[in-house]
Order: sequence, then structure tokens, then C-alpha cells
Amino acid sequence: MTRPSFSLLPWPQATDWPAYADVARRAEALGFDVVWTWDHLYAIFGRYDQPIFEGYTTLAAWAGQTERIGLGLMVGANPFRNPGLVAKSIITIDHISGGRAICGLGGAWNGFEAEAFGIEFGSGFGERLDWMDESVGIIRALLDGETVTHEGPRYRTKELVARPRPVQAHLPIMIGGSGEKKTLRTLATYGDQWNAFGTPEVLAHKKAVLEAHCADVGRDPAAIHKTVGYKLVIRDSEAEARRDWLGILAANAMTVEEGLEDESWWFGSPEAIVERMAAYRAVGFDGFMVEEPAPFDPETIERLMREVAPAVD
Repeated sequence: MTRPSFSLLPWPQATDWPAYADVARRAEALGFDVVWTWDHLYAIFGRYDQPIFEGYTTLAAWAGQTERIGLGLMVGANPFRNPGLVAKSIITIDHISGGRAICGLGGAWNGFEAEAFGIEFGSGFGERLDWMDESVGIIRALLDGETVTHEGPRYRTKELVARPRPVQAHLPIMIGGSGEKKTLRTLATYGDQWNAFGTPEVLAHKKAVLEAHCADVGRDPAAIHKTVGYKLVIRDSEAEARRDWLGILAANAMTVEEGLEDESWWFGSPEAIVERMAAYRAVGFDGFMVEEPAPFDPETIERLMREVAPAVD
């Protein structure tokens, strides 16, 4: 089994720019493979009106302050931009970074922020996923150097090209989400990377659905890098981790009730986290993407890479 990947997604809310720039540099120094940010315009945990940074401009800034680490949105909100603009933006970031960009895309879910910013959000999630599938097809063609004339139900382009070409010969597309009928079909058709949340049993089922879609479209499912998303507090014991978690919630204007509603939090010792990760490795997942709220708990981040990652490897 190959070495698992480890990625860091520091929340862009409830922080300032010096701290947010620093956490990307720290992620690189600790050996994370990729640093991600959200594509949200309002805070999505706690109060909506907390400070939050925009995604694409954050990636461009991080690109100039790092040298090795991959850079991506987890995930780009498809309704926010037309596909041609997405391709131009991520290609620009690929050049600034010397070939480290990942094009993260998803259907988007936060209608509250879309309404506030006057962004058309469609009739529902199903329509937005149809938009995403159409958009990703255009973006993949543009990233691959094709000229795209497209007359679709949502998007129209005329002899569209994206120059310069990306630095990477194949700039990867990350798809976030686990919808079995549409999202995983889009992933099978166009995606290179996938991030999902859930128990090992749930994700084993989702992986089987993805493999069926891959068979339908003629893709090798092994070519898609599969990662598990989670939120983490590492301490010597679970009790100590849960105690310190309360301060993290407070820093993000979250109540304990809000925190308890989110089942993607993991708490405990490095040994307990290694055991938990082993269950996902056993069902065929290739890596782990840890979300870290401000103030970007240094003990968790450092112990993940110094104690957990070598043991999982």
C-alpha cells in the first residue's frame, strides 16, 4: 500500500491574514501534501458575519508564499463563476505556484450567502449538480488545451481557449461530495481526486458506487485519489482533547450544541487517531484531509504530522 496523503484545510473564518498566511507556510514546513481553503463568502460555522477570506485570491497569495505544497479550494462553488473564468483563475494560480494548483469543484449548498450576494442558485441541489457536471466538462477541456464551443442548457461559449496552458501537463480536478446519482457520476467522468465525509462503512459503500460509475464511463477507479475529510483535536487523551475543543468552538462563535451536531470531529491520542485512520485505509482510501479552525491548534497540526502520519504510513 502506498504512502497516504495528508492535507490541511485551515478554516478561513474568524482569523486575520497574518495568521492565515502563516498556517499555510507551517503546513508546508510540517510536510503536508496540500493546503486547502473554502470557497465561501460568509462564515459557515457560528455567526455568519464573522470575518472570512475569499478563496481564489487566498490561493494566489499562498502560492507566492510557499514553494512545494499543493494548493486548492475544498471546493469551488460552481454557481459563483462561469467555467471559463474558473479555468483562467486556476491556470493563473498554477503559474504563480510553479505547477501546484488543484481545481476543486462542488455543486454548492449555502443558499443564504448566495442570496445575500445576488448569486443565482437554481431551483435546488439537483439542478446545481447538473450545472456542475456541464461546467466541469468545459473546464476539463480548457485545462487540456482544447477550443470549446458549447451550447448547453446553462453555459454557452464560442471558440473559447485558455492561454497560457497550465504548468502541469494534467492539472487535477477535485470533486467534493458523495451524491450517488450525480456527484459521483461527474467524479467518475472528469475527476482526479475525491474528498468525502462519513464512517468507513458509509464510505466503502460510496466507493463501490463510484467504481460502478467508473465502469460505465470507462475510467479506472484507481486513478482517482480518494481522501477522507475530518476535524481533529489531538491530545494525550480524548478527555483532554474534548476539553480544549471548547476553546476552539468559542473562537469561532460556535455553541457546544453546534459542535456536537457535527459528527466529523475526531478526538484523542495519536495512537487512537492512527487506529481510526487504519479503518479507512482498509476500505481503500488514499489519504486524509484535516480541517482546522482558527486559531489553528499547533499541537494538533504538529502531532498529526510527527506522530500520526509516520505510524499510518
